[in-house]
Amino acid sequence: MLAPLFEKVAFIGLGLIGSSLARVIIAENLAVKIVASTRSQKTLDDAKALGLISEGYPSPIDAVQGADLIVLALPVQATQKVLAQIQPYLAENVIITDVGSTKGNVVAAAKTVFGDVLPAGFVPGHPIAGAELTGVHAGKVDLFANHKVILTPLATSADWAVEKLIQLWQAAKAEVICMDVDKHDEVLAHTSHLPHLMAFNLVEQLANREDNLDIFRYAAGGFRDFSRIAASDPQMWHDIFFANKKAILNAVDGFEQQLAVIRKLIENEDSQALMGLLGHAQAARQHFNHMLAKKPLMEKNKVTQQFTILPGAKNFQGKFTVPGDKSVSHRSIMFGAIAEGTTHVTGFLEGEDALATLQAFRDMGVSIEGPKNGEVTIHGVGMHGLKAPKTALYMGNSGTSMRLLSGMLSAQKFDSVMTGDASLSKRPMERIAKPLRDMGAQIQTTGERGTPPVSITGNAQLKGIHYDLPMASAQVKSGILLAGLWAEGETVVTEPEPTRDHSERMLRAFGYEVKTEGNRISLHGGGKLVGTNIQVPSDISSAAFFMVAAAITENADVTLEAVGINPTRTGVIEILKQMGADLTVKNERIAGGEPIADIRIKGSRTLKGIHMPEDQVPLAIDEFPALFIAAACAEGQTILTGAAELRVKESDRIQVMADGLKTMGIDCTPTDDGIIIEGKGKAGEWGPIFTGGEIESHHDHRIAMSFSIAGLRNSEEIRIVGTETVATSFPTFTELTARAGLDIQVTE
Repeated sequence: MLAPLFEKVAFIGLGLIGSSLARVIIAENLAVKIVASTRSQKTLDDAKALGLISEGYPSPIDAVQGADLIVLALPVQATQKVLAQIQPYLAENVIITDVGSTKGNVVAAAKTVFGDVLPAGFVPGHPIAGAELTGVHAGKVDLFANHKVILTPLATSADWAVEKLIQLWQAAKAEVICMDVDKHDEVLAHTSHLPHLMAFNLVEQLANREDNLDIFRYAAGGFRDFSRIAASDPQMWHDIFFANKKAILNAVDGFEQQLAVIRKLIENEDSQALMGLLGHAQAARQHFNHMLAKKPLMEKNKVTQQFTILPGAKNFQGKFTVPGDKSVSHRSIMFGAIAEGTTHVTGFLEGEDALATLQAFRDMGVSIEGPKNGEVTIHGVGMHGLKAPKTALYMGNSGTSMRLLSGMLSAQKFDSVMTGDASLSKRPMERIAKPLRDMGAQIQTTGERGTPPVSITGNAQLKGIHYDLPMASAQVKSGILLAGLWAEGETVVTEPEPTRDHSERMLRAFGYEVKTEGNRISLHGGGKLVGTNIQVPSDISSAAFFMVAAAITENADVTLEAVGINPTRTGVIEILKQMGADLTVKNERIAGGEPIADIRIKGSRTLKGIHMPEDQVPLAIDEFPALFIAAACAEGQTILTGAAELRVKESDRIQVMADGLKTMGIDCTPTDDGIIIEGKGKAGEWGPIFTGGEIESHHDHRIAMSFSIAGLRNSEEIRIVGTETVATSFPTFTELTARAGLDIQVTE
């Protein structure tokens, strides 16, 4: 057993927080001895009876002698008096911390007692946890579990003291954060102190009404939830409101200003603006919760989700509608936001990438209703109506959002910064930044090696350019064309190979003239977009996983309905046909300016290895991970060349797929611009192809889904780690595969 962290811990005060921490110290064997001091003899007697302390003292002087950790668990206003009492009796290298909700006044109290040079062991702290009940009996050993504890080390605080406190709170299963004192008090004023003040105020307001009994009798759950915190200790909150007076009054001022805005919108019956405000608030809460839940885990490269597929014969059949096209969903929000009038979108992909784009435009003042069941209504602000966001725009995992918005933001009057998660932060952004600089944009990629964050200075005067893309990229092409909407003169992009043309098609749908002459796309700046209706087709990139799954499974029969078959996206269909897949495209029609069709695939014949045609590479760039699975199940060798772009996607998809295929028993050789795969399929045989194993997806959604469909032909268990990003493009993936016959076990 490890030696305890502390010899003697002394609590000054032993209410809810102190007694809960004492329980943790006992449960985790963190101290040899625990004592306490409090004015209530009954509290001391009860604490001894509960086994929380070995000795209790009325005077803090008696408690602290010989202690190597002192925890001030008392009202913040009493801090100076207690510190003055115990100062002469402190042991050398004693750690002194507190649990108060404000920190500036605690530091001020310490400086009054000790002078400007504070003890090296003095480290103020604040566990953000509580309960309605108070007192020594209310303590709980798990009170701090999955809650945050903020430490506010000072310039005088020793590293050893901070480290021991971190160990203490981590033993309580808390998340420990270090923060500046002033920042702590400002943040807590808004997130804790103001809500408590509002709750006390609301209850007091309603209690003073003549019909107060009826008010409380018929109060709904929302009132009970909101007002619950008004049951907290009045003395404690009295002290906190005075101790953090400046920051709280600033928070109250901000609340009153925002309340006045809402009051005016209701008074004027401004439906659009009120819906925009309420929708932005709702989405912001969901967005920030997601960021806080996902971003730290991604930065630490920890896995939050795992897929497991067991071996065994499987069927794969049915009719399915896969989620809406991600590329079209992104652009519907972007173009609708800068259009004049209202745009109504149906079939919108409610995945995290597209939602990041939606949130960015809400943060720039655009009123957006939804999404709800794939429907979104965007109240456009016109070409010059976007407003400066108050903070950096968070793009999550979406390279499309960041590259296209780079073009749009380069033309705005305001400065902006875009950030992303750990995966996006490794992706190259100079490929869009360079041509934008040629247009006059002031844009910097502030990460290492030309990666995010992306910082853009406003008020640039853009000029149209003629730009030859060095490599085929729809995102770079679109970013340049979008900047060209505001640029003086003509903007021309020439592509080495055709890439997806969703931007050009949708700009025309919004009434903006775009010329396409072979591989040359051009437009003139200074025009306007007019709101319209957009139907988002089903995403062929998502459909590709079901297409390959059916093609490699005996007696499979799958129909995918209303799939977008934009001619710049149909490479996967052409390649599967060349490999001999039983694939039929039928019921072709137009929806929202995009061609769509139903696609039927049967598992009726063994696929053949081929040299994938290079002219199809740009038309299937996102579908290659799934096609690699098809190649592994094919008879003979499959060769891919001309696909260097795959190395700079969410992951290096060539290397990551090669590593996974080798793990599962497939002979393959990655090359600079492609891969050689030795297929294990044999005509007329439908047995296992893959041995199984643990696959690292590198948090790349397409890698995770591709190896999932390999589970249709596995002889051993497949485990795929880092699968939480599947929600970025295909949130219903595991649900639909289960309906088809492939059971994927999801472990959080």
